[in-house]
Amino acid sequence: MANELLLVNNINSYYNTIHALYDVSFHVDEGEIVTLIGANGAGKSTTLKTISGLMRTQTGGIIFDGKDITKYPAYKIAEIGLAHVPEGRRVFSHLTVLENLEMGAYTQPKSELSNALEKVYFLFPRLKERMKQVAGTLSGGEQQMLAMGRALMSKPKLMMLDEPSMGLSPILVQEVFDIIKDLHNEGTTILLVEQNAQMALSIADRGYVLESGKIVIEDSADRLANNNLVKKAYLGG
Repeated sequence: MANELLLVNNINSYYNTIHALYDVSFHVDEGEIVTLIGANGAGKSTTLKTISGLMRTQTGGIIFDGKDITKYPAYKIAEIGLAHVPEGRRVFSHLTVLENLEMGAYTQPKSELSNALEKVYFLFPRLKERMKQVAGTLSGGEQQMLAMGRALMSKPKLMMLDEPSMGLSPILVQEVFDIIKDLHNEGTTILLVEQNAQMALSIADRGYVLESGKIVIEDSADRLANNNLVKKAYLGG
């Protein structure tokens, strides 16, 4: 039986008086890639923000690795192994690549820093080439790699990626998704929010479709990719 790493149960989140998530429930098992797909404004990013402690649910709860993290502050959630790579490649633009990566390792013992850097540089050789370069001068694709590498420095049990392909050329989109597959093969569980539903479903085990803050479909990635409603709405079919 699979080990349930993340359980999201009946969460409702608000932006002031705007009800953004309605009774959202889903789970991610250890070793899976699970994707959340949906149109802009469907609640995908809000779901990740609520899980990572940047927003609060008004109901229900969130269990991660056997711990109830519903009321944990964001820094505590990061410390116990849940990394969130937000939309928009939010790197520390005035710091170097190496300094950004070191910031990602703040939850880890200093003795682990060199090993963590070695792993990141293996997955992202371009970051090693640019370790002394100021992050704000990197290309969009390189900044996305840096944001992912910084999250990886915390040795997460679960990595949540929010729109990693946004604004990238098709070649870089493929490269980023290849890296996501490499991260998964290295043992990282992935929760992926992605508007490029076709790419997301091509690498995921399971998926959930969000519409207007509600989960309306859940299934294996293969079946979602062949679901006529999903194909028409999100896959251009």
